[in-house]
Formats: sequence, C-alpha cells, structure tokens
Amino acid sequence: MRLSLAGCVVLVTLLAACSSGGLGASRDSPFAPALDPRGEAVDGMVVGHRLMEAGEYELALEAFTRAAGARGLTGEVLVALGSANLALGRLNQSEKLLRRAVRQEADWPEAWNNLGVVLIERGKTAEAAEVFRKAYGLDNGQSDSIRDNLRLALAKLENSDYASDQTQEYKLVRRGSGSYLIRRTTG
Repeated sequence: MRLSLAGCVVLVTLLAACSSGGLGASRDSPFAPALDPRGEAVDGMVVGHRLMEAGEYELALEAFTRAAGARGLTGEVLVALGSANLALGRLNQSEKLLRRAVRQEADWPEAWNNLGVVLIERGKTAEAAEVFRKAYGLDNGQSDSIRDNLRLALAKLENSDYASDQTQEYKLVRRGSGSYLIRRTTG
C-alpha cells in the first residue's frame, strides 16, 4: 500500500498531535516552550546588562554582540562589549572597544570611567588617572563610582606601595541605574 504525499502529511500531523509534546502540550510540561514566530525578541542590551549583573559575562558578551548586529556599533554597544571583555579579563579587546566608544561619544562619562578601569588593570596608572579626571569632570561629580575610581587611581599614582597593601575595587558603570564592581585582589 502506498500513500500519496497528502496522505503522508496528514498522517504525520495526526501522529504529532498524539505525542506528549504535540499540538496540545500541557503548560506544566518540563520541556521548553515552542518559539512564537510572531513574538518580539527582548533587546540584547537589556539581556546583556542583566547577565552582567548576574556575573554571566560570556553570555552577556554574546547578548551584546547580538545587540551590535541589530543596532550597529553605537557608543553604548561598544561600552557594553568593552565592559564584558574586561570582566572576562580580555584587557586588550576591552581597551580597543572602549577607546573607540569614547571617540564616538566623547561626552559620556561612563565610557571614560570604564576605559580608566581597563587602563588601571593594564598598569597604565597615570593615563587612567587622567581618564578618571575627564570622566569626573563630564559627570560634574554626580557619580560616587567615578569619584571613588578617581580617588583610588590618584592614591595609587601618588604611592606606588598602595597596590601591594590593599585590595582595590574599581567600579564599571553603565548608562542607567546599574554599576558593575571589578575587584582586584593583590597577593
């Protein structure tokens, strides 16, 4: 007995409806829900920032990369990519991305601050102090995180033994309400 193409399609559809994950799957199923092609995707920047807050830096980098595909390499996307790379310890990539971001958005204090954090991590303390000064000036002294980073960089610049005696905490900041803390322990 041979089935026609239409008969095969009907048979497969009926068999799919009989399976537990078929057309009438229950809501309490342990399986992931099906994709809704009409649904809207969540913005990659929002997802990336949430992942950064959760400490999932590799996944955040992927989300920011998707956002770059959707939005283009805007200053905000470049800062996010640079911050995720910094959190992953990829200092060279982070510095390149953040320098590009401050060229695009020269009046954004958060971008300058995050560049300063990278420079401190790379041992470029004098340049980092200048970058933090610029960020602090652009911010009009409104951000505690930027002020704290400037204070730590100046203390480290003035006293080279500062780094060997204390744990240092530098804060990455992002546009909006969140900030990320980068801790560097010595010893």
